[in-house]
Amino acid sequence: MSLSFDLYWSFRSPYSYLITERIVRLVADYDVDCRVRPVYPIAIRTPEFFEKVNPMWPPYLLRDTLRISQMEGIPYSWPQPDPVAQDIGRQRISEEQPHIHRLTRLGIAAVEAGRGLAFIDSVSRLIWSGKVNGWNEGDHLARAASEAGLDLAELDGLIEADPDHYEAVIHSNQEAHAAAGHWGVPTMVFEGDLFFGQDRFSHLLWRLEQHGLSKRPSH
Repeated sequence: MSLSFDLYWSFRSPYSYLITERIVRLVADYDVDCRVRPVYPIAIRTPEFFEKVNPMWPPYLLRDTLRISQMEGIPYSWPQPDPVAQDIGRQRISEEQPHIHRLTRLGIAAVEAGRGLAFIDSVSRLIWSGKVNGWNEGDHLARAASEAGLDLAELDGLIEADPDHYEAVIHSNQEAHAAAGHWGVPTMVFEGDLFFGQDRFSHLLWRLEQHGLSKRPSH
């Protein structure tokens, strides 16, 4: 029987982006399913978070994520525009948020279409790889959705028809995330065992192997 785990993941989290490629490879190579559960970033869930955080943390985050990207060989640059409207050097986020609500709802729509992992992989590479200026402009997002096997206009249409549904799923994911025992992303949960952070991927793999993780049959 296939194994499966939940992945709590945010479009604003560089650590979420930096683990995604490894999860994609895991699911491609092994008989395991990743249930993608998009959540809003902490800046949206807890707007006062950055007003209280130690000011040394944001500069360290930038250094740490750059180091991880270099170690893993993953293209990386802080996105322009930021998925959350907030100056990285300021604490308070903007009241107007033109990107993160749409992105997260699109993530839910992609999950419901059976292409959640492919979608967050493609879109996070668009946003975080630094290969495109203005990821939100032109047809960049539509191309990323198409790469994941989805039609962006169709997803937007579904969301426009029933936005409350997508918000309800996001909040349900956030409640399940908290109930699992954490608030940060990426968080993987397997059989009640919680693994927070991209640096816990090897721990997740170890636990899956203990439960009989096996390679997918070769085609």
